[in-house]
Amino acid sequence: MPYRPRALPRLLSARLPFYYGWVVLACVCLAGFSRQGPAVATLSVFVTPMTEAFGWSRTALSGAVSLGGLLAAIASPFLGPFLDRNGARAVLTFAVIGSGVAAILLSLTPSLLVFYALFCFARMTFAGPYDLGIYGAINNWFVRRRAFATSIATLAQMGGLMAMPLIAHFAISAADWRAGWVAVGLTVLTVGLLPVWFLLVRRPEDLGLRPDGDIAMVREDGSARPAAVEEPAFTRREALRTPTFWLLALFTLLVYPIQAGISLHQVPFLIERGLDATVAATVVSTFSLFSAISGLAYGFWPRRVETRFALLSVALVLASSALCLLAVSSAVEAYLAAALFGIGIGGLLTMLPLAWADYFGRRSFGAIRGAALTVQVLAQASGPLLSGVLRDLSGSYELSLETFAVLGFAGAVATFLVRPPRHPDQ
Repeated sequence: MPYRPRALPRLLSARLPFYYGWVVLACVCLAGFSRQGPAVATLSVFVTPMTEAFGWSRTALSGAVSLGGLLAAIASPFLGPFLDRNGARAVLTFAVIGSGVAAILLSLTPSLLVFYALFCFARMTFAGPYDLGIYGAINNWFVRRRAFATSIATLAQMGGLMAMPLIAHFAISAADWRAGWVAVGLTVLTVGLLPVWFLLVRRPEDLGLRPDGDIAMVREDGSARPAAVEEPAFTRREALRTPTFWLLALFTLLVYPIQAGISLHQVPFLIERGLDATVAATVVSTFSLFSAISGLAYGFWPRRVETRFALLSVALVLASSALCLLAVSSAVEAYLAAALFGIGIGGLLTMLPLAWADYFGRRSFGAIRGAALTVQVLAQASGPLLSGVLRDLSGSYELSLETFAVLGFAGAVATFLVRPPRHPDQ
């Protein structure tokens, strides 16, 4: 059965004085904000009160992030082709409802087993459906303006990452950690659900439009020629045969443990360094703020400069931020380290999805990105678990931060080797 957009988007597209892709981007931004409910930075606010309430170890709590990532790794290769056929609406609707309801139910957690069942599901939606839906929608609707649109989506996600830990923290301070989960879940559902359900459309062609709002131009002989920028068109099978795919996958494997490992454990790490819990929570928001600024700034990365150099800078900044965290002994140093970490995260969230789309095109983006997400979510899953295990074994977070610094520098080497792929037909 062919895809057919809903009546409301068709009506709005015909009457709006601007490109409908901007409506899609607004919906994606709201979904990206809601995505941060089960983010590791949000969970980090719950680490101390929940481990104190139940007597769980940091490793046990971190394992839920890792298992959720494993579920996403299994699901993503199947969700990718579904996204290509049906668009982001169904995928993101499932993600918003799933993570919002799971967060609310987490307030009723009686045991570690129940916590795992609920948070692993929420984490699976974060790592798989949310990622595929957000970037799948952007890359279908934008080509020339893809970097800018991706940076705006990153800005929205970082806004959510800045807000969600604070929402959780103040709810916990006013009541307890159970109230914190209710506040997070209600925020997810309130912000993300209705725009995604009613307004998202798979591709501009479904509304008789073109990517970026370009108008088809006509040659002198009367035939149409595309106004949009030509882009590659790889299938998943073709992409998997290129060195570019595997080098980007290696880069992902090396840097995403840093992103997830530091994000989850930064609050307990700072508390162990003698900082107040409120200061530690605002440090999380500081890194989120700088992630937002960085993500927006990377959106203006010159298109004539290869994306791999942006990824190279991201890896170096993430490695440096891990080293800076090792030196933290005051609130000022914590804010500075968080700002540097945020710059790296903002660049990563903007430039890596852009690299996949630019190198392989939008024809089979969902299928290709779904395969790549298997690596990404497994890398994300390993970071918190690695950090938690090393902390429990050594009694501090120093060894895990040193490990993350090494991974960052190795990621810089991997991305330096990336080159645009050659299509088999060329």
